[in-house]
Amino acid sequence: MDDLIFHGPSISVRRQWYRMWTHGLIHADAAHLIFNMIALYSFGTGLERAFSSDCLFGNLGNVMFIILYLTALPAASLPDLMKHKDDYHYRSLGASGAVSAIIFASIVILPTVGVGVIFIPGVRIPGYLFAVLYLAISYYLDKRGGGNINHGAHMWGAIYGLLFTIAFVTAMGQLNLIDNFKEQLQANNPFIPVGC
Repeated sequence: MDDLIFHGPSISVRRQWYRMWTHGLIHADAAHLIFNMIALYSFGTGLERAFSSDCLFGNLGNVMFIILYLTALPAASLPDLMKHKDDYHYRSLGASGAVSAIIFASIVILPTVGVGVIFIPGVRIPGYLFAVLYLAISYYLDKRGGGNINHGAHMWGAIYGLLFTIAFVTAMGQLNLIDNFKEQLQANNPFIPVGC
């Protein structure tokens, strides 16, 4: 764990840049890993299908999904590196930042998909409302500090997922995200855009 964990001085002083990725391979405990993998699977399967649609990336959909995930790991932790590059006591682990990027990329494409609230079984809110609440809560908890959860990585991963998806869909896809958002709001159920 010590060889893989995110540790600012090991990255900034010892130049162990691989830690920007390897910290996402280790988790604090089984519950941490299981929670992240359930979230990744729940949102990732739909996002991978959407990315592979002709409107978005077609045959490159799987590749774009992997690129998003692999680039989100360091992107979500870059603010931590800037903040803790000389902090020998700060450590972080887990894939939560990259998983947040997947969740938010999914919300860009499927903004009305229902997101369950883990503490309130049976309650689902539209993805776009969840996104606003998630970012606000993550920002607040990150500023408050304390605890063993890296809320900053959650927030920055989510923002990265939004920006990555908007940028690459705009550059490579045929989907107008504003029109898609309006159509998704008017539809009875979320749908993966197929023909643009």
